[in-house]
Amino acid sequence: MEEVDSSSIRVSGMQFAYDAQSPLFVDFNLKILPGSRCLLVGANGSGKTTLLKILAGKHMVGGRDVVRVLNSSAFHDTNLVCNGDLSYLGGSWSKTIGSAGDVPLQGDFSAEHMIFGVDGVDPVRREKLIELLDIDLQWRMHKVSDGQRRRVQICMGLLHPFQVLLLDEITVDLDVVARLDLLDFFKEECEQGDVPLQGDFSAEHMIFGVDGVDPVRREKLIELLDIDLQWRMHKVSDGQRRRVQICMGLLHPFQVLLLDEITVDLDVVARLDLLDFFKEECEQRGATIVYATHIYDGLETWATDLAYIQDGVLKRTDKLSELGELKNSANLLSVVESWLRSETKHEKKKPINPPQIQKTSPFDSSPFKSSRHMAYYR
Repeated sequence: MEEVDSSSIRVSGMQFAYDAQSPLFVDFNLKILPGSRCLLVGANGSGKTTLLKILAGKHMVGGRDVVRVLNSSAFHDTNLVCNGDLSYLGGSWSKTIGSAGDVPLQGDFSAEHMIFGVDGVDPVRREKLIELLDIDLQWRMHKVSDGQRRRVQICMGLLHPFQVLLLDEITVDLDVVARLDLLDFFKEECEQGDVPLQGDFSAEHMIFGVDGVDPVRREKLIELLDIDLQWRMHKVSDGQRRRVQICMGLLHPFQVLLLDEITVDLDVVARLDLLDFFKEECEQRGATIVYATHIYDGLETWATDLAYIQDGVLKRTDKLSELGELKNSANLLSVVESWLRSETKHEKKKPINPPQIQKTSPFDSSPFKSSRHMAYYR
């Protein structure tokens, strides 16, 4: 008789690497039980965000049994996201409204596989977009240029007719012809469907535009996050915009919620109120939360579990109530700080390899070569 898996999240022997890079995860294993509030801690670049995105089904990793969420394949079983059981809140708006700001998969997929893998699409609209963006369906996503990859991303984001479309420098990789054709398409969509392209819409328009929502839950979240429904999205602060994003992401009750630094823009009162709401969701509905953060204030009594990652390796998992270091420390921040400082000391003890003499390249003089004189932060 087949054993029933009681975990909300199970990762078994996972291996993952970004294209042309060394493996980030090798034989990675993790198990999180229902009702847990698990903190995901680690230094910058340790793999926290990548792990959350894998759990959210944004990267295909191995077979169907490698990454399981609610006993379903995180990548293959799209119903997890479609029915609201699995929710990911990070830096993007892509869960609930039309968005063209996320980077598409760069694995060995064809453009045809990506575009025709989107369900519920009008074939006429799909063919129009393929022609408009001059997409070759045989393109391999890991071999094409940034501009070609961007065309496929835009096509996928526009397959379903939108009511609100948020564009974040989406045409930056397109040539001038493709850019102008795309802008004409957007103009046509707005004129025929009255779509607010410039972002001048209210919080009320955003929140009440989500279908199938319990009105009581919606009102509770609006009050909890102290949202003014008259806020104009192009005029509010980052923290206010984040509140609307969080509200929209929580309108449907979830079974598994993945949070990636989602409270970073919130003031202390909003953050604590939101953490209380998450705790209530876990205790009353048995929901599971995985929360990656570098802000540990007040989390000693909030979290039930902790997973510590170092360079893609799960160094330890503990029940917070059984964490020995926490009993002898002032707070969770000091415990995590000691772990991260130990990482730094360990790295400094590693032998330094002699510098390698690199061959000169005609690209060394390129104005686009990375240097300390040019940086972009977002």
